[in-house]
Amino acid sequence: MSASAVHVVAKFRLGRIVSTPNALESITQDDIHRGIGRHQSGDWGEVRAEDRKANDESLVDGTRILSVYHAANGTKFWLITEADRSVTTVLLPEDY
Repeated sequence: MSASAVHVVAKFRLGRIVSTPNALESITQDDIHRGIGRHQSGDWGEVRAEDRKANDESLVDGTRILSVYHAANGTKFWLITEADRSVTTVLLPEDY
């Protein structure tokens, strides 16, 4: 491993990772992997201030976590980890 390698610290469990068919057709696996890394490290992406605060609190109280990212092609996608941390879903906003 190089000296410049970045180590991501997971702040919570993701559970099983699933995706909507629409997300799989619209964004790349690389976009999904980058999003998952950011999500699990506590980088919530482009969420509103109140959602950012709710996500930070969810690390303590165990509620749902929502992150918002953009794929390389500009497509907006969400990652939602359920409150019980059993499942994280990759989806587009219109899939919700």
